[in-house]
Amino acid sequence: MSDLSKIALAKEMIESAEKSIRSAKRFLAEFSGDISKDEFIASAIKENIADPTKTEEGKIIEGIFDGEKMIDKEERSYPIPANYASKSKLVAGDHLKLTITENGRFIFKQIGPTERKSLVGPLTFEDGQYKVLSEGKAYKVLLASVTFFRAEVGDEVTILVPADHESQWAAIEAVLPKID
Repeated sequence: MSDLSKIALAKEMIESAEKSIRSAKRFLAEFSGDISKDEFIASAIKENIADPTKTEEGKIIEGIFDGEKMIDKEERSYPIPANYASKSKLVAGDHLKLTITENGRFIFKQIGPTERKSLVGPLTFEDGQYKVLSEGKAYKVLLASVTFFRAEVGDEVTILVPADHESQWAAIEAVLPKID
């Protein structure tokens, strides 16, 4: 085996060991409840995101949705149209693919949804932000979701939140009908 082959093998072994350690740390943090949103997003990016590529359609970049935007492997952020995030019911932790076409157009596609759980609570508006109160927490929701579903302050809404990590953000799934 040549010296270059040995070096390449050693690098591959180190990468594999680092990935195993990150996975073990993530598992431990999730199991113990000590993982924050930022740690989860950073961990998901390192473990699951492919490097950018060029195709006939344009440049392909993968990333993780953080509740407002997509974060790529280099921790660059890409704004996601609020109407797309609302209609697609994106949840923090979702794996996305962004195609940047030759003419600069951004085309997002959800390629790996994170595990979700549904919660119910009233829609509120405080500090210039719509929120849904559920399980003792106030989850931020996008204005585009509120307008898309024609929700009003006080309405009971069903929201989607990540099942495996904490998030400040939720996606509105539905507005519950008012029953007298």
